[in-house]
Amino acid sequence: MREFIYVAASFLIALIISARTIPTVINVSRQLKLFSEPNGRSATIHQIPTLGGIAIFLGFILGMTITRNGYILPGLIFIIAAVLIMFFVGLKDDIVSLSAYKKLMAQLFVAGILIFLGHFRFTSLHGLWGITQIPLIPSVLLTGFVMIVFINAFNLIDGIDGLAAGLSIFSATVFGVWFFLSGHFEFSIVSFSLVGALLGFYYYNVYGTKNKIFMGDTGSLILGTVMSVLVIEFNEFNIDHTVPYAFLSAPAVSFGIFIYPLMDTLRVFAIRIIQRKSPFAADKNHTHHRLLALGMTHRQATYLIIIVNALFTFAVLNLQWMGIVRLMIFNTVVGGILLLIPSYLVSSKKLITDDDPYQKIILFRKHNIVNGKEKRTVNPTQPLQRIKEQLQRISFW
Repeated sequence: MREFIYVAASFLIALIISARTIPTVINVSRQLKLFSEPNGRSATIHQIPTLGGIAIFLGFILGMTITRNGYILPGLIFIIAAVLIMFFVGLKDDIVSLSAYKKLMAQLFVAGILIFLGHFRFTSLHGLWGITQIPLIPSVLLTGFVMIVFINAFNLIDGIDGLAAGLSIFSATVFGVWFFLSGHFEFSIVSFSLVGALLGFYYYNVYGTKNKIFMGDTGSLILGTVMSVLVIEFNEFNIDHTVPYAFLSAPAVSFGIFIYPLMDTLRVFAIRIIQRKSPFAADKNHTHHRLLALGMTHRQATYLIIIVNALFTFAVLNLQWMGIVRLMIFNTVVGGILLLIPSYLVSSKKLITDDDPYQKIILFRKHNIVNGKEKRTVNPTQPLQRIKEQLQRISFW
C-alpha cells in the first residue's frame, strides 16, 4: 500500500502541475507571439502555441522527484540531465528552429550521458539470433541506436492532435503497471509521473478550443528520451526469467508495445531514402496523414491508432510463448501490413489535392465533369510532374 500511495502521488502531482501550468504557457505564448506557422506539412491551418512541452517537463520532473521518497533510482540525476538537455534543445527549436544535424548531435550527446554516466544500456538480447550477453562496444552501439530511433520516432509521430501524447500515455502505463507488479517501484514512479504530465497536456491539446496547445519538439524530444530509458530497463529486468511477471521475449514484447511509432518511422524513412531525400526531411507521408486524407478528423485518427496499437500490444503479450524470433517476425509482418492499409486505400481512391508540395508518394489528380461524366487529368503542378513515373511504381506505400 505504501508503494501504491507514492506511485499514485507521482501521477497526481505531475497531472496537477501540468494542467495548472498550461494556461500560463498559453498566455505567455500569445503575448510573445510564439505560434506554429501553418505550412504544407502542417495538419492544422490555425496558429497554435507550441510550448506545451514546458508543462510536460515540469510535471514529469517534479512528480518524479517529489515522490521518490528515498527509493534508490539508479541514474536519476542523469535522467534529469538528459531530459533537461532535450528540453532546451526542443525549446530552441520551437522558438527559432534548429537544423536536423544540430538536433541529431544533441541526441547523440544525451545518449552518451545516459549510456556512459547513467549506465542505461542493453546487456543481453535474450537469445535473439542466438545472442545472450552483448560485449561492451556492441552494447553501446545498439543502445545508442535505439535511443536515437526512439527520440526521432516520437518526434516524427507528433503530427496530429493527441497522437504522440496518447501513445506515450498508453505505453508508459503498460510499463508502469509492469514495473509496479514486478517490484521495481522507482521506475513505476518514473512511468506514472510521465503519464500524469501527459494527461494534463492531453486535455488542452485534444479538447482545447480557445486554450489549444501543441507539445512541440520541447515535449516530443522529452517523450522519446524517457521512453528509451523505460524500454531499456524493461528489457534488463526481464533477463532473469525467474522474477515475478517476467517476459520470455522482452525485446519482441517491447517492439509490439511501440509498434506504431517504430514501424511508421521505419516506413517513412524508407520512402524518403527511395526518393533520395534525407530521412529527416519533412513531408506528409505518415500513416496518420493517410487517415486524415481518408476523411478522418484528428481525434478519430488518433483514437483509431491508439486502439489498434493497444490491441496489437494485447496480442503480443499473449503470444510471447511463440519465442522471440517468431514474435519479432509477427511484429514486423502484421504491423507492417496494418500500417500499409491506409496508404493502400488512399492510393486506390486516388484522393485529390492541388497545393501540397510536401506529399511525394500519392499521385493526385483533378476531377472535372464533362458531359455528366468524371474526367481525370493529371495535376500539372511541376513538382509532381518530375516524379510521376517513378512514383507510379511505389504509390502503394
